Formats: sequence, C-alpha cells, structure tokens
Amino acid sequence: MDSPEVIIIPENKSASSVKALMGRDIFIQAYGAMRHDLRKTVLTMLGMAWGIATVVLLLAYGDGFGRAIRNIWEAFGATAVGIYPGRTSQQAGGNKAGTAIRFTNDDMELMRNVVPLARHMSRIGELDATLQSGPRTFTMHVFGIDPQMGDIWALSIGEGRFLDESDNLSHARVVVLGSEAKDKLFSGIPAIGESIRINGASFQVVGVLKARMQEADSDDNRVVYAAYNSMDTLRDNHYLSGMWLDSIGLDHNKMSKSIRDALAMQHGFKSDDERAVFVFDAQKQLEQFSIITIALKILLAFIGTITLGIGGVGLMNMMLVSVTQRTREIGVEKALGARKKDVLFQFLAEAMVITAVGGLCGILLSYVVSISVGRLTLYSALAKNAEAGDIRLIVAPQVLIISTIILGVVGIVSGMFPAIRAANLDPIEALRYE
Repeated sequence: MDSPEVIIIPENKSASSVKALMGRDIFIQAYGAMRHDLRKTVLTMLGMAWGIATVVLLLAYGDGFGRAIRNIWEAFGATAVGIYPGRTSQQAGGNKAGTAIRFTNDDMELMRNVVPLARHMSRIGELDATLQSGPRTFTMHVFGIDPQMGDIWALSIGEGRFLDESDNLSHARVVVLGSEAKDKLFSGIPAIGESIRINGASFQVVGVLKARMQEADSDDNRVVYAAYNSMDTLRDNHYLSGMWLDSIGLDHNKMSKSIRDALAMQHGFKSDDERAVFVFDAQKQLEQFSIITIALKILLAFIGTITLGIGGVGLMNMMLVSVTQRTREIGVEKALGARKKDVLFQFLAEAMVITAVGGLCGILLSYVVSISVGRLTLYSALAKNAEAGDIRLIVAPQVLIISTIILGVVGIVSGMFPAIRAANLDPIEALRYE
C-alpha cells in the first residue's frame, strides 16, 4: 500500500495559502482514491446522475403543468370577472323569494363607480340566432358586446379588425366572426367585407378571430360578436344579459363584496343571497389551481428526492467499503498528526466530488431528455387549438437551483456517516488492522 503523501509547507507561507494548499491536497487525495476503484466510482456516479436527472425532470414537469394551467386561463381571460343576474332565494323587504333580477345600463354605471380601478368594462347581450350567408344557414350564438370585451376575454384578431367605439355610437351593423363561424358561413371564401343576415337583419363582416381553445362539447369558435348598441334590432337592449370587467391589481374578495353590496342595494335583495347575482372571478379560479400546482410540485420533489436518496445509499455503501479498505492508511495519517477534522474532510470531499460529477452528468442528461421529449399532451387531448395548454419540459434556473440544493443535501448526508466513522477510528487499532 502506498504511504500517504506528506506536504512540506514553507515557513513564509500565509495562513490563507496554507489552507488553500491543504484544501487542494484533500481533493488530490480524493481524486486518487476514486481512481483506485474506478468501476465502483463510475457506478456510484451513474446512480447519482440518474437520481438528480429524475429530480430535475419531475420539477420541470411540475413547472410545465403550472405553466399550462396559466396558459389555459389566459387564453380565456385570466383576469375576467363576469356578473350575471339570477333570482332571489331570500325574502328582502317587500320582495319575496324567487324575484328575477334584471340588469340595465344603470347597473353598468353603478359598476363604474363601485370598481373604478377596473381598466375595462363591457355590457353583454346574448341570443341564439339564425345566420345566413348565401345558401348557407346555421344557428349560432351571437354576443352583443362593448369593444372593451376584446381585452377582457383576450380575443385575438386573425383577419380584419375588432369592434370599436364608433361602431357602438353609430349602431353600425358590423360583426366579427369566430374562426369556426367563418368556416361554416363562407367555407374558405374571404369573409371580410361580405354581408351576412342575422335573424333577417343584414350585418357586414369586419373581422375574423383567431381560433381559440375549444373543448369538444363547446362552441367557443362558432360564435358571432356585434356591437352592443347594434343588437337593438335583434333583442330588447334595455336589459343586459350580464356585465364583464377585468380585475388586474384588485383585491378579489373586497371587489366581490362591493359588487354584491352595491347591486343588493340597487335591486332590493340581501347581499348574502348568492343566487340573486352570480359573480364569476377567473383569477380566483386560477389561484385555486395554483394551490393544486404547488401541492403537485411538492409531491414530485419528494418523489425525486426519494429516487436520489437511493443513489445516496449507494454512495454511502461505497464510502463505507472505502473506509474499511483504507483503515491502515487512516491509521498512518493519524499517526503522522492528522486530526479528526482532516480525515473527516478528506472522506467528505471524496463523497462530494462523486456527487458533483454525478450531478453534472445527471443535469446534462435531463437537458437531453427535456429537449427530446418536447411537448407532453395535456389539454390538447380534450380541446381543439389547445397546444399552449400542453406541458413542456423546460429546465428553468429555479429548477436547477432547487435540484442542486437537494443534491447537495443528499451528498452531504450520504458522505457524512462514512466520514465520521473514518474520523473516529482509533489510530492504534487502525494500524493493527489487516
């Protein structure tokens, strides 16, 4: 067996230089020890590499899931708040339960005062109508909206333009078609500038929307949008079907309470009567999904840590065997004046070098896998045009940071027990070891 290397330090060296030299010597010894049994070292590194790759990919999957959920909500308006009238379920004042609530333009003005920080607000009027384009006739859903609805619902124009305020002021008979509505009515023929008939009234097409995410049983793209004031030829515009606004930067609980309180006073029902007015807040729904996403990330991180821990057990076993094989060497080191902490750091350094090299290989492997896999089907299995709602394995910086921390903890825990065992060996007994 080779005798341990002795480093002679010149007297004129500073304390920091001495520490640097000793630290370098520890890593040189660690490298030599790993080369002594290269096969076991490589197998242990592969175990650590597989474990850290699993951690990185699971955390990347959790991030991808959260990103997909956000994309789904943002496609429909992640900050949208819808307010729809219902029927009272409680008696209030002289009004009996079951009274229908009906919104008017006065309620829209009330909302502008109650939620002054909302950047966009829109009335909405809805009906199912018969649409005609030449010989083609279909029944589709028609929305009468204010132009701000384009921002609230995240509607994106594919051709032409969206509705504007001048259309509302002039009661212009113009419409914007959903992508599927355009295909049904015009079957590949350019639609911009053409006319269609809605319940017999003529409207000109000024825009076509990009295809939106749409589940199999919904008609989100088979719809038509017209200016709200222009709907007076199709329905009674005095009563609104509902009201919409955005909620960027607002306290959702306070906002919902303020809306209910104001409408309750306006229409004479109790503010805690949730059936009288329905308030849909997309941001609240997204926050609930965010809680689920966080729980999923914690679960995946735990599973990944357990997998990496298996590699850590392999590292611990290898280091324990190494301590046993090098017992006499440890005894010689202690006889020459090595302290417990020197031996401790020597074996801990070996474990950390194996952990670091295995971890680097595992991270490189995770990048290769993430690039190779690409997109994992999630929402596109349920909906059309929903590729943005699928999971993409992207190894983000925060994933690497968390994975490195987990790797470091596993490496230290796995290497500490063998290192402590080596440091606590009695030098006399160690020298006698055969």
